[in-house]
Amino acid sequence: MSNILLVHPDFEQVWPYTADRLHQLLQRLGEVQLIRLPQESTALLSEVIPHPEDVTRLVSLAVPVTTGCMDKFTNLQETFISTRPYASDRPQEVIDLLKERGVRVYNQPSEGYWGQSVSEFGLALTLCALRRIPQTHHEMITSQQPWCHPLEQFGDDPRFVNGTVAGKRVRIVGAGNIASRYASFVSMLGADVAAWDPFAPEPAFHRAGSRKEWYLERLVQDADIFVPMVPLTESTKGLITAEHIGMLPKGCIVVLATRAEICDMQELRRRVLADEISLAADVFDVEPLSLDDPLLGRHNVVHTPHNAGRTKEANYKWAEMLAEQFK
Repeated sequence: MSNILLVHPDFEQVWPYTADRLHQLLQRLGEVQLIRLPQESTALLSEVIPHPEDVTRLVSLAVPVTTGCMDKFTNLQETFISTRPYASDRPQEVIDLLKERGVRVYNQPSEGYWGQSVSEFGLALTLCALRRIPQTHHEMITSQQPWCHPLEQFGDDPRFVNGTVAGKRVRIVGAGNIASRYASFVSMLGADVAAWDPFAPEPAFHRAGSRKEWYLERLVQDADIFVPMVPLTESTKGLITAEHIGMLPKGCIVVLATRAEICDMQELRRRVLADEISLAADVFDVEPLSLDDPLLGRHNVVHTPHNAGRTKEANYKWAEMLAEQFK
């Protein structure tokens, strides 16, 4: 009997460190054969595994599979199968067939593995916006003007919320895996933290050091730092309306680290470009941003290219969360 870890290059394009880490972790079950497919492979799962009838444990990552394939795995006991790089892409008819046969079929949640990476990145965006760190870094490359502070060593922009996290009113939409971590960070640094999430249980707010706000309209009205931090779904798309954005106080920092389209980006852009609020964003309504996009290079914008969740640690966490499910 054998244990197989099968990986398509499409998976490793998205999660480059996961397969090796998963292979290492699964060794506790006995010898595990790691099979990497060639780049252009379109072969079905059963076509690339010799003696499928001998396989008892199988992890298949981004490899095409049919119900007919699984008929050949007559002794399979445990499996995780996804047909694209993201864990949620699973062929339901295959999953149902295997469950009917009594095979233990494991699932992978959608965001737990990148939660720490995104929340830390959100904190970094916040600090960069408060202190203008990217702007002054860039300015120093071509000029000594940044050294000439009108007020000695004071380089912050008083037109926008600036200085320390401590004492700031941080207002967060969401209390889930990412948002609650971010809330705990800024709370630890001394911020006054409130969050709105009608679906989160009460303990989620207490653990994160935030108070629960019952009304989204109240959350936006006194924000120094406004952080919409929920995943993009049908129910969250456009959740933060133009009216909400219009209610943000002048000078407020908006931090975007999950998905931009949870906000009315037209109104957000208008207020940023009018110097009414500032923006620290890893995600945008159009990606990649064109090189002539007016948000780029502005004094009140910190921007990064949608890479908050991609760390080696997130790759490892992906592997760890799956490996611990196997018996």
